[in-house]
Amino acid sequence: MIEIRIINEFSGDMLERIAGFYVSAKWIKEDDDRSFLLPALSGSTLVVGAFADDLIIGCARAISDGCSDAYIQDVFVSPEYRGKGIGGMLIKTLTDRLCDIGIDWIALVGEPGTEKFYQHLGWQKKSGFTMWQWSKE
Repeated sequence: MIEIRIINEFSGDMLERIAGFYVSAKWIKEDDDRSFLLPALSGSTLVVGAFADDLIIGCARAISDGCSDAYIQDVFVSPEYRGKGIGGMLIKTLTDRLCDIGIDWIALVGEPGTEKFYQHLGWQKKSGFTMWQWSKE
């Protein structure tokens, strides 16, 4: 049985498993410094995990000012568990909890190819907006 839980503490094993998700998703390389991960997770407004027994098999997080806007990021489900609705459960748990605390403007940036996944969950592509990313170079 799959259980979705809010994660408030990040143990060594869980942190290593989540770091493995970042590597699998190619968000970081195998030999990259991972010291950012604990403060990134701890500083997030919400982090949810999908668990099969006690093994974390997926996670997602939201960052927010805590009162108006939130952004969902780093949604990942282990490949062997994909296609079972787990990603949707992670997103729904985050959006439900954010709405519970009064945050109803929620956005995310999806990777190419994830459009159908998010549309199926009720997300709408926002036309007329341009994504920007600052670079010090």
